[in-house]
Amino acid sequence: MLLVFAGLLRAQTPLENSGKPMRVVYECTAADTQAAGLGCSEEDPCPVYLELSNVEAVGAKLFVTGNLHTPMATLDSILLASDDEGKTWTEPHARLRSSGVDQIQFIDAQYGWISGANLQGAPRDPFFLITTDGGKTWRERSIFEETRVAAIEHFSFASPTDGELVIDARLDNGKRENYATHDGGATWSAVQPFDHTEKLKPVGGWRIRVDAATHSYLIEKSENNRWQKVSGFLVNIASCKE
Repeated sequence: MLLVFAGLLRAQTPLENSGKPMRVVYECTAADTQAAGLGCSEEDPCPVYLELSNVEAVGAKLFVTGNLHTPMATLDSILLASDDEGKTWTEPHARLRSSGVDQIQFIDAQYGWISGANLQGAPRDPFFLITTDGGKTWRERSIFEETRVAAIEHFSFASPTDGELVIDARLDNGKRENYATHDGGATWSAVQPFDHTEKLKPVGGWRIRVDAATHSYLIEKSENNRWQKVSGFLVNIASCKE
């Protein structure tokens, strides 16, 4: 299944961290509002919000996942990356229309996976973004060939090739489903149920926190038993108008 690209790569125009929350660039187009079914106008504009889900650190590199949405619809996925511990940020993968990206796992400095799904209505068509070069480039791999109402609930890789995941398909068939891969996530096969909870690893030393005072998401690192701000991103980033 092919995913729809919502925009060009923005790695050429990095966001500079000056200490204040940064604003992710978003420009509304007629195609965006039509795809999301929005009725935005000059008198009644549609606010666009950034939502961040997870952060992963790989040496000096940081990766943050999330989506862009209005109160009524998800617009695009977003993947933010920093090679210098949060001083500058780029988008190493194009935004995917009506989608969001969430969980992240790197098993070493090169191999990493990010789970995602189409969020137009109920979550559907789960997929992975996969990197083998430390996050410089990412390729998309769908879990299923056909459209399905489902999402990746948990996943875990033990090596560059071997991984497991749990699919939440309760809105589709009322079940959770278990799959395994032996080719790095390119293909998945159904397997017997397994206990996945013991394999989940919390993000060590990093967190995302909503700061009400600045209306932003803060990326924070634990140092000497205290949380230190590394970067911040504004929640309200744009307004769509006719």
